[in-house]
Amino acid sequence: MYNKDYDGRRYSSLRELNADSARYLREVCRVQVQPLGALQAGPVLVDGKIFVTAENRTMAIDARDCRVHWTNDYVPEQPQAVTTNRGVAVADGRLFRGTGDARLVALDAATGKMIWKDVVGNPDTGECISGAPLAWNGLVIVGIAGSDLGVRGRIMAFDAATGREVWRFNTIPRGNEPGAETWKIPEGVKHGGGGGGTWSSFALDPATAELFVPVGNPEPAYAPSFRVGDNLFTNSMLVLDARTGQVRWWYQLSPNDGRDLDLAAAPLLYHDTAGRSVVAFAGKNGYLHAVDRDTHQLLFRTPITTIENEGKTPTPEGVHFCPGIVGGTEWNGPAVDPVNKLIFGGAIDWCSTIKTEVPKYRVADVNWGGSWTFDDHKTGWITAVDQDTGAIRWRLETGGPFMAAMTPTAGGVLLTGTSAGQFLVIDSATGKIIRSIDVGGGLAGGVITYRADGQQYVALDTGNLARAVTLGSVGSPTMVILKLDLPASATPRGDLDNGKSLYAAVCATCHGAGGRGVPGHPLDEVHLHLDFMQIVGRIKAPKAPMPKLYPGQLRDQDVLDLAAYLQSGLSQGQ
Repeated sequence: MYNKDYDGRRYSSLRELNADSARYLREVCRVQVQPLGALQAGPVLVDGKIFVTAENRTMAIDARDCRVHWTNDYVPEQPQAVTTNRGVAVADGRLFRGTGDARLVALDAATGKMIWKDVVGNPDTGECISGAPLAWNGLVIVGIAGSDLGVRGRIMAFDAATGREVWRFNTIPRGNEPGAETWKIPEGVKHGGGGGGTWSSFALDPATAELFVPVGNPEPAYAPSFRVGDNLFTNSMLVLDARTGQVRWWYQLSPNDGRDLDLAAAPLLYHDTAGRSVVAFAGKNGYLHAVDRDTHQLLFRTPITTIENEGKTPTPEGVHFCPGIVGGTEWNGPAVDPVNKLIFGGAIDWCSTIKTEVPKYRVADVNWGGSWTFDDHKTGWITAVDQDTGAIRWRLETGGPFMAAMTPTAGGVLLTGTSAGQFLVIDSATGKIIRSIDVGGGLAGGVITYRADGQQYVALDTGNLARAVTLGSVGSPTMVILKLDLPASATPRGDLDNGKSLYAAVCATCHGAGGRGVPGHPLDEVHLHLDFMQIVGRIKAPKAPMPKLYPGQLRDQDVLDLAAYLQSGLSQGQ
């Protein structure tokens, strides 16, 4: 799915690509997704195919050689409110995506042919779907975008087999809906109380059925006096019951927002060192937040870009704000490295002067309620934050607005890229750039890593000529695939598949399938303390009471295979 797993952590257990081997990473192929426009999608890998979207196009690309398996070009049935599309969900052989004319579409993942199509919104009023859906338990969950066009945001779930609507939740409550009392529209105002769209995707805890929804800004964006009150559920991390759509709880970042401080990126879920269940999220307000999921209390709120005049609202004369109207975290959210216990947050650093004015509402047209000017200086940051305390461990300036996804790996490297077209391999612990590769197009979408034919690959989106060319992005929308082409002397030893089979046969009886069967000896964590050759040594010369299996039951290659599986953290990294 969009962020790899339901928890949204984006962490990969693959470790062949590391500080030493990064020099062997090379481009193997690229394919142009479309001639012009934006490529902001999170590519999704399933069964050797990478699924990627750009505006109305959906493509299935071979993960090894960029061969195009199929292309589906959706023909809009109505004028599109917004054409940007950020990706798909894949489940049970079906691919789900939204459109700029507010359709939800199901395609056959093998052929690209349409299975069903559902009209889920009205583009004549500005409604569209830009975010990637989430598929779970027979449902496809998606949100309406278009806050600044005056839409009334909502989250909806549909039957994955038929497209029939199962439930909906309005992010702008009215009447007797919870939160409606937080909207006080002054007498004489002809229009107000819209917004609350969602632009990206979601996180979900399958065990609790909690759906974590990032909700965008209220409308008009820069005229908060026309919508007095906290304006729930705008700018909120909203938690719904994924089975019914009923609200569970929420955390609002910016009540009565007057600066377009969206929460656009999906949250992530993790457990801290104390064992607390935590949800982390970053918005355009420039902060990385962490909230205890049980108590709903804020654990930390760490600035990850420049903050100026926080808490003020625009005036007719103008107020200088940092972040500006394009700033903070956009549609790609934070990621977690469980080994170094770090959360990585990316943000744009670009300030603006904002003036408020009387809103002028027109159906399906932007209704800012103000105007702005940009500062000349613009840059971006990647910030590594302690997952337990929120303390900043390191910062890396990206030299331009930062919008790309980030993927931390068990190899100790963070994979991401810049709007100037540089793919980066970064030391996760220190923030040092290990390798920079010019890929010819700005990165504003996904970066994924995977194993194919026993080798580690990286696939990434390049080219992003949307959301204002002023963000510095370059290049046409293109999918680029890199491969770690190790020489024979540097190739990691051990076959993961055979190692997994050996573990089930000779280790799982005592240690359990998940490696936690022997108290005090968690085998799923052995890779955090021992390198490959140290694991080999422990298998060959074990400490009591572990039985000695080598050289009797295990051959040399068996030991290497088993060590490779243990080094993967009992995961094949798929």
